[in-house]
Amino acid sequence: MSSLQKEAKGTILVVDDEDEIVQFVQDALEDEGYTVYAAFDGKQALLMAQQHRLDLVILDIMLPGRDGFSVCEQLRAGWDIPILFLSAKQSDADKIQGFRVGGDDYVMKPFSIKELIARIEAHLRRHHRGQQQAAQMGQVMLLRYGELVIDLSAYEVRYAHKNVSLTRKEFEIIQLLALHPQQIFSREVIYDRIWGLDAPGNTETVTEHIKRIRRKLTQFDAHSEYINTVWGVGYKWARKTSL
Repeated sequence: MSSLQKEAKGTILVVDDEDEIVQFVQDALEDEGYTVYAAFDGKQALLMAQQHRLDLVILDIMLPGRDGFSVCEQLRAGWDIPILFLSAKQSDADKIQGFRVGGDDYVMKPFSIKELIARIEAHLRRHHRGQQQAAQMGQVMLLRYGELVIDLSAYEVRYAHKNVSLTRKEFEIIQLLALHPQQIFSREVIYDRIWGLDAPGNTETVTEHIKRIRRKLTQFDAHSEYINTVWGVGYKWARKTSL
């Protein structure tokens, strides 16, 4: 398969301190037509992210030096791409922490390479679909809630002209709720709308993303509530638009 074909399918960074796992995953992904780079610690991973245009990162947690959680936070601050944790740590606390720091998925070792590839494909489909939709929006669409502005065409949220740093999925959750302010969305519906019916994972991902959104918005506006929890039902947008 030519390098042009590989680049067209996607570029993936695999970060793990175990040579055998890196080689195994790299070989399998290259056979599928992906361009694959490898890093064996957090520092090298961040350097690779700066040097290459990546479409997705596969990230171990137990790395020498900086652990995977720390690396994920820094990647998420600068890059809006899917990040999948691949780890031997199997506790619920580790999974939740992975989502809290910005991970999009969590795969436990030992793992099925076929399942890992299926998860990668699902995340890339969703990510590319969102990019295409954003590119097709020819006019600027703004939703205003006092000092808070949701720019639907730029995929940005601003408060008092300052950008609120959000991942793509965090923005898409805000967009879904804000565009349907009278509607209550269950976690299951949000997961299906944002991650897609074909995506692996579970609705706990939604809970963690909502927590992160609230935490980020509170940093700018500690006195307003933008997302209401309707106990036993789901979530709804709490604000009315202003002129």
